[in-house]
Order: sequence, then C-alpha cells, then structure tokens
Amino acid sequence: MEKFGLIGRLIAVPGKRDELAALLLDAAAAAESFDGCELYAVHVADDDPDGVWVTEVWRDAAAHQASLQLESTKAMIARGRPLIAGFGESRKLRTLGGKALS
Repeated sequence: MEKFGLIGRLIAVPGKRDELAALLLDAAAAAESFDGCELYAVHVADDDPDGVWVTEVWRDAAAHQASLQLESTKAMIARGRPLIAGFGESRKLRTLGGKALS
C-alpha cells in the first residue's frame, strides 16, 4: 500500500538554523508517539547556512492531517514560526516503500 510522504525545505531566519533544527528534532521525537508516523527525519547541508530539510512518511494522508490537529503539534508550530523566514521547495509524495518502511 502506498504511503503519504512529504519532503520540504524550511528557511530559517539568518543565524537561527540550529535552533530551528533542534525544534524539528523535538518534533521528530514527539512523532514517535503519533499513530501513523513512520518516518520523520531532519537534515541540514553544510553549504546551506539557513536551510533545514524535513522528510516525513505517514501511513496515509489522514494520519498526517490528524497529527496537525494535536495540541502538541500546534504548540510546536507556534514555537517554530518566529524561527522561519520562509519555505523552499517542497513536495507531497506517494511513498512506495523502502528500508524501515513497512
């Protein structure tokens, strides 16, 4: 069965990339308890001082939408907003499978 995937780049306020990445790593830890979250990974690139990439894989789009309704998720988003200058490229994907994805 196909899963719901997202890959996106968040652009941090200059000098705030590490703080934003730390917050997103907190979100990844919280996602451990979210029903339907199969992967939440945070990435940075050495040649991109303001970019933070996030890769998510969910059982389906409904599981992702349900996570966005949780108070803990809303609070995390509110904490992150002041650290985000904008958004780069992002894609919604149909995840077909891969290592560690059942």
